Amino acid sequence: GVAAARVRALAEAERAHYATQNPASQALAQRAAVHLMFGVPLHWMNDWATPFPLHVAAARGARLTDVDGQERIDFCLGDTGAMFGHSPPAVTAALQAQAARGLTTMLPGEDASAVAELLAERFGLPRWQFAMTASDANRFVLRWLRAATGRPVLLVFNGCYHGTVDDVFVDLVDGRPRQRASLLGQVHDLTATTRVVEFNDLDALAAALAPGDVACVLAEPVMTNIGMVLPEPGFWPRAIELIHRHGAKLVMDETHTISSGPGGYAREHGLQPDAVVLGKPLGGGMPCAAYGFSAELAAAAEAAKRAAPAGHSGIGTTLSANLLAMAAMRAALRELMTPPVYAGLHARCARLADGLRAVIARHALPWCVSQVGARCEFQFCAMPPRNGSEAAAAMDEALEQAIHLALLNRGVMITPFHNMMLVCPDTSDADIDRLLAAFDEVLGLLAG
Repeated sequence: GVAAARVRALAEAERAHYATQNPASQALAQRAAVHLMFGVPLHWMNDWATPFPLHVAAARGARLTDVDGQERIDFCLGDTGAMFGHSPPAVTAALQAQAARGLTTMLPGEDASAVAELLAERFGLPRWQFAMTASDANRFVLRWLRAATGRPVLLVFNGCYHGTVDDVFVDLVDGRPRQRASLLGQVHDLTATTRVVEFNDLDALAAALAPGDVACVLAEPVMTNIGMVLPEPGFWPRAIELIHRHGAKLVMDETHTISSGPGGYAREHGLQPDAVVLGKPLGGGMPCAAYGFSAELAAAAEAAKRAAPAGHSGIGTTLSANLLAMAAMRAALRELMTPPVYAGLHARCARLADGLRAVIARHALPWCVSQVGARCEFQFCAMPPRNGSEAAAAMDEALEQAIHLALLNRGVMITPFHNMMLVCPDTSDADIDRLLAAFDEVLGLLAG
């Protein structure tokens, strides 16, 4: 619905404007280029549409201040890591108190039991372990599941992303599994032990499970990393029945879909996976993650460990479940991940999603908007995509980046990956109005 020439013109103008408005960020980018690969501490930080990285001076609540002193309303929120706002007071206080008592000991404290109890109550799974990131948690869960079931194969949905877990980087290309070309340095053929099918395709799922060698299906309950793909009505209950009928387990990665409620998407929709993975927002922005097992699965995993030869298991890291992370998780679970907090988040996000739809309709663009709790996203297609292939086909990187940069220059920041936005407890109606006004202005420049 947008002419390519208009996209190019907008992007060129916004890049020039950004360069003139952010001299301190530009100076820091030049300094960083000397010793940092790609000029940033993590190469993803170059994935923004900016001609050089925006450098942060401070972030609190729903506001981010850059080194040039400019304040922006943050709807990216660390791509979910700060879903409850930057430096939430409850977590900050817990970190300050724990820091004076110790940071890491490779031993448990009282917080460990309290956090496990809260997680069991929220997610309906009785046994838990911890990691530093959801990537690690997913990796560890795959090891446990393969050991517990004695089965080698992982099944994922096309277009998925579960952190830096090599096993999941297999896509369907012309209907055939193919290792993702972007995966650097992997020398093993992942297609030998990873099967991939389209989301919402029950027939394909049944066929992939039929050989009886699948240890687990690893899935987000709503796909969020290829653009948002919602499950069709009845998909998950039927999928779970198929998975269990063929002796496999279901692992739900709720790292992004924790936006759905205090117990994640599965709990909100009456689904019971065999395992759950959580990351990013669980500690209010602190590096930490958790994974939970059903009693049956935990018993099988413990039996596999006890039956194994002595030595390194390859599961876990020294800083996993450190004292600081456990204190942050306990505070976040008790003070932030509560029904009243989520009720406010969902209401504000619904207001944002409705506003986006109204702006898109005003400019007669064939785009759609989806919402999952505190998370919403607009996509460049008239109807919400049914699977990863449809979501990928709707993407337009040049258009995406032009919009993101134009919004950033107007004081609002959305996630650089896709067109995703989050609200936090500090997001106000005025913040949402400002985003909608900026979006309206940008679409006016694009649509003409």
